[in-house]
Amino acid sequence: VMGTRCGDIDAGLVTYFCENKGYSASQFVALANQKSGLLGLSRRTSDMQDLLEHEGEDSNAGLAIEVFCYSARKFIGALSSVLGGLDALIFTGGIGENSAPVRARICQGLQYLGIAIDSGKNEASNFDISADRSATKTLVLKTNEELMIALHCRALSTD
Repeated sequence: VMGTRCGDIDAGLVTYFCENKGYSASQFVALANQKSGLLGLSRRTSDMQDLLEHEGEDSNAGLAIEVFCYSARKFIGALSSVLGGLDALIFTGGIGENSAPVRARICQGLQYLGIAIDSGKNEASNFDISADRSATKTLVLKTNEELMIALHCRALSTD
């Protein structure tokens, strides 16, 4: 689940929307990529900060946050299984960098992976938000996507 993209869906939904709702393939792609995710679940916005501000009075906002965090936990569990464990869990990107409540909710239930976060460090968005007792590091890594894109473009132009 992302801001406007649906994430994992059952392939049968394509058939359902096309055959029963009259969607064309391009209409379904627009729905799945531009009108789903946090936006579709909340029926409000794709902005996590706005959803957090309104979850108390808007059950759809709460649902969107809950599904987003569940989805992240599910993938952390699945990928850590494939990897045979984790050395570190790193939060990055817009929500990962900027939303302490979402980081905390995602980490709930991941104690079996050795993850425990310090709420004070998390609220301060420290680089290392791990609790002292944590066996697995939990980090917040600031990104500079524009710089990375520029560096990749420069590398391609010099090849």
